[in-house]
Parts: sequence; C-alpha cells; structure tokens
Amino acid sequence: MTDMMQRIVLARRPQGFPVEKDFRMEDIPMPTPEAGEVLVRVTYISLDPYMRGRMDYVKSYTAPQELDQTMGAGGVGEVLASRDPAFSEGDLVFGMFGWASHGCLPGKALRKLDPDLPPSTALGVLGMPGFTAWSGLAAYGDMKPGETLVVAAATGPVGSMVGQLAKQAGLHVVGVAGGPEKCAMATDTFGFDACIDHRAHSGALDMMETLHKECPKGVDVYFENVGGHVLGGVLPVMNLHGRIIICGMIAWYSGESDETGDMPLQKLWRVALVKRLTIQGLLQTDHVSRFGEFLAEVGPKVKAGEIAYLEDVAEGLENAPGAFFSMLKGGNKGKQVVKIA
Repeated sequence: MTDMMQRIVLARRPQGFPVEKDFRMEDIPMPTPEAGEVLVRVTYISLDPYMRGRMDYVKSYTAPQELDQTMGAGGVGEVLASRDPAFSEGDLVFGMFGWASHGCLPGKALRKLDPDLPPSTALGVLGMPGFTAWSGLAAYGDMKPGETLVVAAATGPVGSMVGQLAKQAGLHVVGVAGGPEKCAMATDTFGFDACIDHRAHSGALDMMETLHKECPKGVDVYFENVGGHVLGGVLPVMNLHGRIIICGMIAWYSGESDETGDMPLQKLWRVALVKRLTIQGLLQTDHVSRFGEFLAEVGPKVKAGEIAYLEDVAEGLENAPGAFFSMLKGGNKGKQVVKIA
C-alpha cells in the first residue's frame, strides 16, 4: 500500500463563476485507521451543484467549505483496512470522503453497498440526488393522477427521478432541459410526456407561451432546480393551489442575474397570493430518517429497470474541477461523477 494519497482542496473563494485557480491538488500522507475507523480506496466521487454554494463564506443550511481542506463530497470505494468489526477488507461502502483518492472515516459514518448494483449508483439514482427527488415529492408533492408536473434540469439525477416517479403516480410530466439532445433523453430514456429546450427560449415570456402549449391544463407541481427564466415562465402557468418545491437555483449560484432574478418581490408575492401557491424549500437532510424506506422502494425498481438512470463519468481526480465547471453550465448528461484512477 502506498504511503501517500491525493486530494483537491479549495485554495481560494471564487469570485463569481469558479475557475481552476480556486482549487489545488495535493499529495498528503495516507491516514492510518484508529479504533473504530475504516480506510477506503475511493473509486468514484460525486459532483453536485450544492458544492458551489458551500464555496462562498456565507451563512447557509450547511457550513462553508473550509479553505485549504479537502473539497467535501460523497464517494464510494473499497475497504483497504478496517478497525471496525462491522466492515471487512473488500467491502464496498459509501462515505463523505471528499475530492480525494482515499478516505478514513469512523465505521458509523459509512454505509455498505448492495453488491448487485454498480457502486456509483449510490452517488446518484440511489444516493442523495435520487433521495432528494423521492423525499421532496413524498413530503410536499401531494401528487394526484391526472395532474401536471413540470421539473427543471429534467435529465439530471434529481430531475429524471422526479419525472419518473411522477409518471408512475399517473401525472402528465413535462421537463425543461438544455438542448435538443437532453430533451430527447427526457422523453426517450426517462419517459417524460414532453420536454422544453430552455436554450431555445429568449426569456420568461417566451418560456411561458411554450409551457401553455405543453401544459394545457396548467401546472400543479413545479419542482424547481434552476431559477432564471424557467421559473419566470412557470409562475404564470401555475394552477390554483399549485405546489412549488424549491430544490435548487443553479442559474443564480455564481451571482448571475436575469429578468426573473430582478423581479420585484411584490410581483412574486402577488402570484403566490392570487393562486394560493404553496412554496416549499426542500433539503433532503430534513428527511434522512426515511432513507431506508427510499432504498426499499426504489432499489428494486432500479434493479428491475423500472427506473432509468444515466451517469456522466469524468476520468481522474485531477479532472474534477473541469467536470464541476461543466456541470454548473449544464454540460453533463446524467449524474456527474468522477472515476478515480
């Protein structure tokens, strides 16, 4: 076993959109597990939009990413050495290892993986993104057969799960994605009824007109992952007593502005009042007690091919920053992961 490992740290806080110089790759000594700890060789790490928010030093639902420390992230890998009797060499596990080639964590912070599924599924369809979709719909969607659901970032790991679960619940499902290829993916791979290319629309008014055509009965549930002119187009199409589940706002994470971002609060508040909307923020951490229920319900569906998923795999830890930048701009096709060489 080598006595060194690699990691990527946050070298400085981004000013606007992150760049390569905001990160630094380092070689550091390999940790030695103490009593109750497990040493893991990481094989895949997860890249997720929430990481951009943690790079800023602002008060939020989680602590900011510390400078000069390993970039936080979930990962999967193989146990190399264990001082916890619940884990053995060769076990496949999930843990918060960060952007790193190895990790050493207490056994209680790890989860054994189903050996009959690819380990990387624990980062996407059967991990935090899939659970976010499932828990958000279960807690706040109040879905009824025949209703219409719209989901932004429709081919990402959250959006694709939202759409598939809604279809299985009997809803009319319309996705919003970037580009014809992703829109075709939403309908052909994930079974959406329709998908709108937001890049082909110049603003909120244009988006609203297309949504009216694809959602002739209006929108009952909007699962928000994006913000921007997509949100601006959806708001006027929401039905009375509609539900908006706010999961993310990737269009605004690096300080970008647009017509919807600059909307006076009084306009938004009036829409919410007149249409009696329920606008609910979603953090999957509020629902972790139901994670076992999620795995029990969705795991068999993934094995049976009843839930489709896609993964966009970048090769090599050194390419994590570039893959992260691409993901923030919608360049990924499916769940973005990095395979550690």
